Amino acid sequence: MNDKQKAIASKFLGGDKVKTIIIIAGFLGIGLIFLSTLSGNLFSGESDQNKNELFSVKEYCTQMQEDLKETVENIQGVGTAQVLLTIENSVECVYLENSNTKTKQIEPVIRGVVVVCQGGDNPVTVQRVLSAVTKALNISSAKVCVTKSNF
Repeated sequence: MNDKQKAIASKFLGGDKVKTIIIIAGFLGIGLIFLSTLSGNLFSGESDQNKNELFSVKEYCTQMQEDLKETVENIQGVGTAQVLLTIENSVECVYLENSNTKTKQIEPVIRGVVVVCQGGDNPVTVQRVLSAVTKALNISSAKVCVTKSNF
């Protein structure tokens, strides 16, 4: 740089207004970087998508109980029934390594089922209910209890 260029540069950069503008521009740049990372999380739609895809274990359990109750009550000799379902764990999501891409969602594991029904004292009815529940849920008969109700 020659002397004339140095004088122009020092005159231009030497003022307080220029320093203030540079500092403000720096803060604006940092703010924009922060907003871009924040907006990536807020506006990506993943949180809404995950809320729609994931369901609570309670909702899953309630829906399964209702479905089983309806099915069991349609079996000959059962009458009115109540179904209790116990769950071992919650929903598990499997993601690609180092990625937010979900490959699959594993439903909760059913630990046991209790069916209380009017026909629970009839061995034929008990066997029908036991067979239906074990096949519907793909669980062993050791995890299912069918008993007579007192109503």
